[in-house]
Amino acid sequence: MHHRTSRRTLLAATAATAAAAATGVVAVPGTAQASGTSTDSRLKRLIARMSLEEKVGQLFVMRVYGHSATAPDQGDIDANLDEIGVRTAAELISRYHVGGIIYFTWAHNTRDPHQIADLSNGIQRAALAQPTPLPLLISTDQEHGIVCRVGEPATLMPGAMALGAGGSRSDARTAARIAGAELAALGINQNYAPDADVNVNPANPVIGVRSFGSDPQSVAGLVAAQVKGYQSAQVASTAKHFPGHGDTSTDSHTGLPSIQHTREQWAELDAPPFRAAVAAGIDSIMTAHIVVPALDPSEDPATLSRPILTGILREELGYDGVVVTDSLGMEGVRTKYGDERVPVLALQAGVDQLLNPPDLSVAWNAVLAAVKSGEISEARIEESILRILRLKSKLGLFRDPYVTRRGVDRTVGVKEHLATADRIAERTTTLLAHTGRLLPLSRRTHRNVLVVGADPASPSGTTGPPTTTLAAAFEELGFRATALPTGTAPSPATIDQAVTAAAGKDAVVVGTYGVTATSSQRTLVAALAATGVPVICLAIRNPYDIAHLTGTGYAASLATYSWTDVELRAAVRVIAGRARPKGRLPVPVRRADAPEQTLYPVGFGLSY
Repeated sequence: MHHRTSRRTLLAATAATAAAAATGVVAVPGTAQASGTSTDSRLKRLIARMSLEEKVGQLFVMRVYGHSATAPDQGDIDANLDEIGVRTAAELISRYHVGGIIYFTWAHNTRDPHQIADLSNGIQRAALAQPTPLPLLISTDQEHGIVCRVGEPATLMPGAMALGAGGSRSDARTAARIAGAELAALGINQNYAPDADVNVNPANPVIGVRSFGSDPQSVAGLVAAQVKGYQSAQVASTAKHFPGHGDTSTDSHTGLPSIQHTREQWAELDAPPFRAAVAAGIDSIMTAHIVVPALDPSEDPATLSRPILTGILREELGYDGVVVTDSLGMEGVRTKYGDERVPVLALQAGVDQLLNPPDLSVAWNAVLAAVKSGEISEARIEESILRILRLKSKLGLFRDPYVTRRGVDRTVGVKEHLATADRIAERTTTLLAHTGRLLPLSRRTHRNVLVVGADPASPSGTTGPPTTTLAAAFEELGFRATALPTGTAPSPATIDQAVTAAAGKDAVVVGTYGVTATSSQRTLVAALAATGVPVICLAIRNPYDIAHLTGTGYAASLATYSWTDVELRAAVRVIAGRARPKGRLPVPVRRADAPEQTLYPVGFGLSY
């Protein structure tokens, strides 16, 4: 749909909510309601009228390809038919009665703000046209930083570790409030953020800079601040990944990580951010596909562990909100049990929402069969459905699930939000090393700048590439800048090309990405420094890069914690003296040659 959606059209589309309205279900303010309230009574009457198939469907949150709920492109129709057996989002809702849909960039759900809003409205129309009209929870992974599904022209905020470097709970709350307001304007009402993992393992391949840092109490404070920010925007936030994914060297997308923390270590290191999220009134918590033997000797993944999800999360932490699995298509949850057993075991463990199974038909029918056979009681799934409907009621979706293009234009990517993102980002850039008096870089003495380095793909598909973004930011400040991408593994020929390009330049900025002891990025930095032109290293992802660059001869080194434009532009303003470096390391950087020794401690950061 490309025309402006009129209010009259939207109101006409809500006619299908009459059946729900007849139950007296209305949006309620505040946190999820305890059982026995009048709202719960109305929701229970609504649940009693649902068929078993509708009840099972409410438990699932599913991906679907396409920019439109009813008229996606042919390629997306083909992908839907191949993976789900339906043509469109509307058909998915009609056949499986799903309670939620998750948006992905790669599924072509997030082309531009008006399109996203139209897609959300189309999905809600399809949901309210069903025999039991129930609005949907529409979710996405909008963590900001390196995980971002909705890109420019929406406002992109610094990611979690950048906010950790800024150290401001106020900034974290403001970032979440703005992020939530823009998601709500797009019809996305559940965000899988913030990340509550405490990243204590520098080799962590799946969390890393998605975490606020390595100090449990600092992470807890920032998590709670973001929960409050999302709440103020009427968007459900999701703390993840319970019981804590911060100390692993295995990616749960491709394997099953094992966390060897003792029960006491878990309570000290991993639990505080989740406790803080619960205390702040978090709406949903996402499970981790990890094994924690100290918490469950059976070594079942946490997603399938009743001792972890019911025993610890529900009973010990006192959480009664929605529990959602991480994607059931990830290898970590599929290693021990087959796709048919996983959703059943997850529900038995205490899960409410089953996210993105690899084969929806297999998962949906497995749950249906388990209820019919008595393996899972109907009362058990009704507990989960009540939590899900409470959340939908709290978010006002029974009252009006629709958004307008006017609301998009007034909220998404507006000047005030963009300016705030820039100011927050400036407070996160961290200066780790600075020899001599090179910085701040003056255009009077160092006007001609070469920018080389890695150009990782944009997290949202809308920003970068980093070398071009950095060069453009220098140009805007009156420098002359040339961009030369050299990649994450520059060849000898590429290094020679960069050295040649550095001739006659006043400074070289090298964007590093995942430097290791054997990385040719180290060789690149050393070769450039050997030319006599001052080299500024800019770690555009992990702040740990500097540990592997010792002895290469750089003149200065900074960390941005992500390579989205907002963080890169802020780094250039810091380098050029338009802003002072204020970031402080939220994780320790250990020596590459002696990991037991700390090179830069938590809280370290230079200024000028």
